[in-house]
Amino acid sequence: MSVIIHHTSCPCCNSEAIQEVLLVQDFTVSKEKFPIWQCNTCTARFTQDIPDENSIASYYQSENYISHTDTKEGFINQLYHTVRNITLKSKRALIQQQTGLSKGTLLDIGAGTGAFVKIMTDAGWQVTGLEPDETARKMAAQKFNFHFQLPQTLYQLNKETFDAITLWHVLEHVHDLHSYLQKFYEILKPNGKLIIAVPNYTSSDAATYKEYWAAYDVPRHLYHFSPKSMEYLAKQHQFLITAYKPMWFDGFYVSMLSEQYKHGSKNLLMALINGAISNAQALVNVKKCSSIIYVLQKF
Repeated sequence: MSVIIHHTSCPCCNSEAIQEVLLVQDFTVSKEKFPIWQCNTCTARFTQDIPDENSIASYYQSENYISHTDTKEGFINQLYHTVRNITLKSKRALIQQQTGLSKGTLLDIGAGTGAFVKIMTDAGWQVTGLEPDETARKMAAQKFNFHFQLPQTLYQLNKETFDAITLWHVLEHVHDLHSYLQKFYEILKPNGKLIIAVPNYTSSDAATYKEYWAAYDVPRHLYHFSPKSMEYLAKQHQFLITAYKPMWFDGFYVSMLSEQYKHGSKNLLMALINGAISNAQALVNVKKCSSIIYVLQKF
């Protein structure tokens, strides 16, 4: 039986100063519409009336859900794979630079089909991967012989085990938001780094596309973070954000999908223009980037 979650307070900071701001369609799977609400205290947005953890799986059942299927069908998915090969190397460099280690212990949450775990393993890191989707886990086993565990395994991990914990566009999917962050604090080494990449609804491309902005991705994205809301969330769990890093390709990728949702066609030129405008703003202020990588450490 499907259970629907209706928030009466902000799931990020617990403030009751919340209100509806948008009605957004699930363009990927169900075509249903979901309200998005905003907290006037921490500025987080969140999807309202979402399926609970045990009922949401059907909303991920799409051949187009690329992180689970590795599909290369269509121009946008082909582009995704080309870009991913570049971004994997930059992610590895970021981990090494932020931790100050050439190799160490890493936990990757939402490991997908294993591409990031592969590049870190090849660099000599000892990596634990957690992934909820069975199809993705099977592909990781077939392609790389990786055997990822279910996310619940997180709670069995030992204290101060990891030099780095990574969530690449994963935190927005996690029902147990506060339990996860509490556990991250426990299992991270004293000088370890928590690295979280999430879309930024305060970006220029989000403002341009409004309810058609692809990174709302309801109901799979449970939360829609702003830099301010991430700072609130980090502080609640005794983390300090030490760096904000841009994800330059996301402005273009999200704009391409958004054009498709809004107009029913891939207007590549408009997507490039809107992605470029978003990135130009982020050059001046990284907190305006379409997606941001937050680097956190314990305080």
